[in-house]
Amino acid sequence: METGNHENVCRNCGGTEFAEGKMDGYSVVRPVDKMMSMGSPLLLNICKKCGEVRSMRVMKPEKFY
Repeated sequence: METGNHENVCRNCGGTEFAEGKMDGYSVVRPVDKMMSMGSPLLLNICKKCGEVRSMRVMKPEKFY
């Protein structure tokens, strides 16, 4: 959850509107020590004005336990 106004502003262009995207398919993130794991797609928070990626996080953190 965002708490400060500075978190709602793109550090690249000053934009204030963001969209969420998903990187999946062969781009999943897998634990280093579990090569047979299916891994997890990445969720990206993207500035709508310039395309700067504000944050990335795994969609299924439980895959890393």
